[in-house]
Amino acid sequence: MAFPLPRGITPPEISFLAEMEMVTILPRQRLEGLELLGGPVSPLLPPRRTSLPLWLALLLKRQRRANILPPPWLHPESLELILEIETQNDEYQHAFSPPPPLPGQPAPGDHRRAPLATPRYTPSGEKYYPAPPFLPQNTARDHIPPGEPPALPFHWLEVGTMLLEAASDDLVDPDQTRRLLKELREVRMAKVRAGVDVLDAAAMGGGGVALTGVGAMELGEGRRFIAGVVDELR
Repeated sequence: MAFPLPRGITPPEISFLAEMEMVTILPRQRLEGLELLGGPVSPLLPPRRTSLPLWLALLLKRQRRANILPPPWLHPESLELILEIETQNDEYQHAFSPPPPLPGQPAPGDHRRAPLATPRYTPSGEKYYPAPPFLPQNTARDHIPPGEPPALPFHWLEVGTMLLEAASDDLVDPDQTRRLLKELREVRMAKVRAGVDVLDAAAMGGGGVALTGVGAMELGEGRRFIAGVVDELR
């Protein structure tokens, strides 16, 4: 007898998808370029920075061939600011901190221009609109515009966990980073569970549950009990 598959994507599958996120590395030795399914990788020439898929960056890190540069949001100062927004900002007491803007989307608080989706094109000329994990939300940045708030990307929990496990020596204060990630996860999951309480009103034509800014793993972990509540309301 075959067991039924779990509903939706599972946490291990979410972590697998997160390994396609692009991160920035600093190679420690010369390596030839590679032809990957996601596109070619240029030769690695120390000390020139380059962006690679997370799975390849972790492989090179374990082989001591490269160091991984943490994304801006993974610094303790950024995580503390995001945690403050999640817990002390009245506007986000029952919502999640805003995610990074998509290509063509204005930054949070910038109401001077309307959002305009920015397409990209395949080598054959076909137009498409990228989405995580195919957006540079986890690459290192040399310059951050003043006033731009830090934001958690879609795969923040998976990327942060994998970098702490394999490249903690490349992070700034890994112990504090690990503690802040744990606190953020607890605070945000409490909001997900609290949002289930309003599903009854949503089913009766009332309000709904705002999921803007929710991460991939948070959706995967909360899918089971949210789906159970929805099934009971049918």
